[in-house]
Amino acid sequence: MGATTRPLPAAGRQPARTPFIAADVGGTHVRVGLVHDDGPIRVGHYRKYACADFPALAAILEAYLAELPASAPVRHGVIACAGHPLEDGSLLSVNLPWPVVPQRIRTQLRFEDLRLVNDFEAVAHAVEAAGAQSLLHLSGPERAPPGPVLVVGPGTGLGAAVRIPDRGHAVVLATEAGQAALTVSTEAEIEILREFLRERRHVPIEHALSGPGLVRLHAALARVRGIQPAHATPAAITAAARSGDDPLARDALELFCGLLGSAVGDMALLYGAHGGVYLAGGILPQIRDFLAHSSFVQRFLDKGPMREALLRIPVTLVDHGQLGVIGAAGWYLDQSQNDNG
Repeated sequence: MGATTRPLPAAGRQPARTPFIAADVGGTHVRVGLVHDDGPIRVGHYRKYACADFPALAAILEAYLAELPASAPVRHGVIACAGHPLEDGSLLSVNLPWPVVPQRIRTQLRFEDLRLVNDFEAVAHAVEAAGAQSLLHLSGPERAPPGPVLVVGPGTGLGAAVRIPDRGHAVVLATEAGQAALTVSTEAEIEILREFLRERRHVPIEHALSGPGLVRLHAALARVRGIQPAHATPAAITAAARSGDDPLARDALELFCGLLGSAVGDMALLYGAHGGVYLAGGILPQIRDFLAHSSFVQRFLDKGPMREALLRIPVTLVDHGQLGVIGAAGWYLDQSQNDNG
């Protein structure tokens, strides 16, 4: 399985001399591809691994490399990963099942070069240049004038990044928006927040707006109503909600969509994202029809006098697919070019 994308904007970038691997690391899955840059970026030998099946990220990459032809040894790579890089080169993340220390992984794999980039920073690098497949247009005009673009989405956590155009290039701002405090607006949401506050003092956005967050919303709503929840996974909750046979699951998913709309509207204002909003989280394509008929758009726009400004911002759900791998590859090539330039 492979993918091709138009070249990411970078002045004077030269093709890589040898293929390298690009890995998109999430809290649930790791996606890896072998990247060629002899023109448009080409991702080949694409594989997807479950994090829970491996004791460490290095073990996943070793399994991937073992599948490649011995005649083409790979000694370079890039990791797109959720979390915040620390000064010692390690990664601070609350959603990964094991630590990520690039220097240690590079030594174990015997790589000459291995670099780290925030996962949604990578997606933001790719989302426009890669021609991401639009799954659903939710709000605003079909197109917007050039400007900062927000890429955000719930997966194992909630990721967000901002792509800022700059004289034909782009600067990407990685964020930890998922760790900002969750804000609520309705009586039902206030009750849910009270339930969350019984367990912790700081309730971050991704505590509710993520795959695990949907499970927490469902369980908290059940406690508020004094009933037992019948489902314990995001897939089971979304399936029950979409079937229409489970009021608790339906209401939990509606809470999720409303909170998401409110949070994304806040981010669009905070980051000045008048160039558009792309929703790219792993859970959203599974609920696209429900999302379209939920309170998401109403809550996105419900920002008082700023409603008129938000009406001018296109909001689009896109297929994440291989964007993380493609974006990581483009970022790595740009970094390599800067090093050599």
